[in-house]
Amino acid sequence: MRVDSRKKGFTLVELLVVIAIIGVLVGLLLPAVQAAREAARRMSCSNNFKQIGLALHNYHSAYKQLPDHGGGTTVATGGNRVGGSAAAVPKVSNFLELSWLVGVTPFMEQQALWEQISNPLKDPKTGALWPPMGPNPRMDIANFNASYYAPWMTEIPGLRCPSDPGVGLPAKGRTNYLGCVGDSARYINGGVNDRGVDTNAAGARAACRGFFKHRRKSRFRDVLDGLSNTICAGEIATDLGDNDVRTRGNQQTGGSVSLANGNTRCDSKVDPERPGFWKTPPSAGFETAGGIPRAEQRRGYEWSMSRGIWGMLNTIKPPNSYLCADSNNFNDGIYPPSSRHQGGVHVLMGDGAVKFVTDSIEAGDQTSAHVSNESNRLPAGSKSPFGLWGSLGTRASKEIIDEDF
Repeated sequence: MRVDSRKKGFTLVELLVVIAIIGVLVGLLLPAVQAAREAARRMSCSNNFKQIGLALHNYHSAYKQLPDHGGGTTVATGGNRVGGSAAAVPKVSNFLELSWLVGVTPFMEQQALWEQISNPLKDPKTGALWPPMGPNPRMDIANFNASYYAPWMTEIPGLRCPSDPGVGLPAKGRTNYLGCVGDSARYINGGVNDRGVDTNAAGARAACRGFFKHRRKSRFRDVLDGLSNTICAGEIATDLGDNDVRTRGNQQTGGSVSLANGNTRCDSKVDPERPGFWKTPPSAGFETAGGIPRAEQRRGYEWSMSRGIWGMLNTIKPPNSYLCADSNNFNDGIYPPSSRHQGGVHVLMGDGAVKFVTDSIEAGDQTSAHVSNESNRLPAGSKSPFGLWGSLGTRASKEIIDEDF
């Protein structure tokens, strides 16, 4: 009998075919795996927002009002914003520029951080004691050589979207969630100065129509349109230093952004070949404070700051549109929400529900003037000119939300 001595196995051709088949299968499955990962990150982002909503409701239950957006301490005699020396540190004020997020920290399992903020805190560099509620969040990075306030530099995990890759300086503590101030860019800072003096109550009543009113008290009972019909807060993407129109503000051309055609004031500065980026970056004077350029004047860079590009969003331009301000990043401007998710953003409704709003939401007449008590703008009490999107941002405009979003 003859014995077959040949070894059994794959030929080279068969092996290459098997490898090719495996490669094709991996190529087909990889997008599905990536999509599953993003779905998980998006779900985690939504859960973060739900926890913030729960903290907000617990705060209101405890204090019978919403946390101040634009709260803190007023200008003290001889005080300043920063405190560049041991003698200056105890006298600083935060100029009523603290975000509502500061107030809800003890309701977000951040009691230790709140204890640091609400009590005197020793500066590790100067040895002096920061006063309760600390300095102004806009303390720039350069001044950290002289003094340092740790809470404003702390990055809170619950304020970060897992889909957003932004990390590190020149940002301080980043956040992906900001409060909604309505559907008008006018009097966006509430008509109250940094000494707590009400300088324009009539203007604020007419234009400040959002869930939060800067430097003014708010309660759930102020939301006459219903908590489930009013956006409390929204998601933003933090800046990556890449000139993104959604995370770096630019300055208007041709008049205030709150006048007719104001929503197009920055159109000419967008790169027509790459519409997600600025072709003409903002001027040097636009991103300054006290005459000094501030690298931290970008979206999501200061969780504790209430003003402008850092702490506000409005329902004027649709989600993921560009940021456009009148004079600088602190004042009147168009600040839409944005995200790293595909096709839209998360918003937190007043009742604590989290919803996903697409970029294509109906946003009305984008050439309209904004609502204000001034001439050449829509009169106080007007229906939001920005359609469903605008009406979701107003707390008491008596508009009926009769469509799904």
